[in-house]
Amino acid sequence: MNSGIIQSVRGMNDILPTASETWRYVEQTIHEVVALYGYGEIRTPIVEKTELFSRSIGEQTDIVEKEMYTFVDRNQDSLTLRPEGTASCIRAGISHGLLYNSTQRWWYLGPMFRHERPQKGRYRQFHQFGVEAIGWPGPDIDSEVISLGHALWRALGLVGLRLEINTLGSLESRRQYTDALKIFLSDNYSDLDEASTFRLDQNPLRILDSKDPNTKALLSNAPVMGDYLTAEDKAHFDLLCRQLDILRIDYHINNRLVRGLDYYTGAVFEWIVPGEGSQNSVCGGGRYDNLVQQLGGSSTPAAGFACGLERLINLVEEQQNRRQSDAVVDIWMVLLGESATLTGHALAEDLRRKGMRVICNCGGGTIGKQLRRADQSGAHYAVIIGDKELESNAITIKGLRIAEEQSGIPLEKAVDFLDAQLKNVTTSR
Repeated sequence: MNSGIIQSVRGMNDILPTASETWRYVEQTIHEVVALYGYGEIRTPIVEKTELFSRSIGEQTDIVEKEMYTFVDRNQDSLTLRPEGTASCIRAGISHGLLYNSTQRWWYLGPMFRHERPQKGRYRQFHQFGVEAIGWPGPDIDSEVISLGHALWRALGLVGLRLEINTLGSLESRRQYTDALKIFLSDNYSDLDEASTFRLDQNPLRILDSKDPNTKALLSNAPVMGDYLTAEDKAHFDLLCRQLDILRIDYHINNRLVRGLDYYTGAVFEWIVPGEGSQNSVCGGGRYDNLVQQLGGSSTPAAGFACGLERLINLVEEQQNRRQSDAVVDIWMVLLGESATLTGHALAEDLRRKGMRVICNCGGGTIGKQLRRADQSGAHYAVIIGDKELESNAITIKGLRIAEEQSGIPLEKAVDFLDAQLKNVTTSR
């Protein structure tokens, strides 16, 4: 029997308590920002039928062809760990009858799965935050979801992100553009990289997203989508740009911007960090007006975005612009003796009922060792209880984060005293 240490699956990482503090901060900030815009949370299963993603994302995409975690269960159904969140949200909306002649503002947050090469900010199990605004055809909802992302960066104190926007047009204008692009690329077939030659017949628009230097140079002379837009497509995109101007959100029009999922139509966008190479994208989204119908519902316009939390948290940490979080604990109980331990645990429960965060020292130890643990915990106060002191019904309270004399007080006054002291600490921050 192999008794070696079992490691985590490659690309699937533990989030340890030291890192969880930043995760909680980012997640809480997300909760606060989406509430400002009136979005409600939706939670969908991690496992879905494989058909959901092959029909929505596209059979010829890298995600469906190479990256999905797919398996056959005991009922011989093909199931997949969700690689993204939008398709699941739309499936849920259709299943519960929420999208017919209705509008919805939703957000989600949770783990997704793709079998790709792990690298910084990109893992096989990753976490994604996204918003979906369903039922509105105009560019006002496009600008709203972009504005929500902008508000999140501001709330997190992030700087230097650049918004790039483009439009993929309607299905008809995109069909005409795709034909023109395919002719151009076919005429220059020998200059394409291997991945692009494969995409030429399957999905030539994806070649616009090539990272190969030679292909990128060739694309500088390729046709642009803007020349094939209908008057309605142009009006929609122009109005979106005007709305972003009014909102004072800077943007750059990138004619080569496409999205990696086939369901996108119309306006698309990405928030990027310039100068970070192929891993510069923080958040991306756009319109997907045909997806609801594609998955069996009625024709319904929609827009949204998705943001990888690992990449976002890396940015928060790199920019060192994160709000100083509160101490993990308010009070550490230093307990010296059997009676003191019993009394200390009972007092700790009384303090917790008042909303104070308390850790009781366990495992004994000298007063010096216990006070060092208390200081290392980040607690504001140490409550010192000894068997001898209890004979006179007294305990000692020591401030750990402020210049404060040790206070000896009666046991029965400890809860009110500490409650008042901690309220002063909160107010003074």
